[in-house]
Amino acid sequence: MTNSKDGDYCNVCGGVPPDKIKIKTVLVDGKATGINQLEFIVAGVRDLNLPNDAAIREELLKWACEFNYIPTKKKPAYGDALMKEYKETQE
Repeated sequence: MTNSKDGDYCNVCGGVPPDKIKIKTVLVDGKATGINQLEFIVAGVRDLNLPNDAAIREELLKWACEFNYIPTKKKPAYGDALMKEYKETQE
């Protein structure tokens, strides 16, 4: 159950409702890592029609940080993984 008045959370445990979790696993430094909202992130950045890979990578990381904790030291590795996913899912 969710309470839309106060936000989207489980009334039983207070966490994110299971149907709202959208986690996909990608390889970050060779380790399977879950990225919440990955499909949404990739689609949203794609819609921006950014001019080059550097701008795309920066925006992917920015969006990913909104839904996921990404350690500062691991940002380059996450950037690689996000770019790989972005390029593999091009329309």
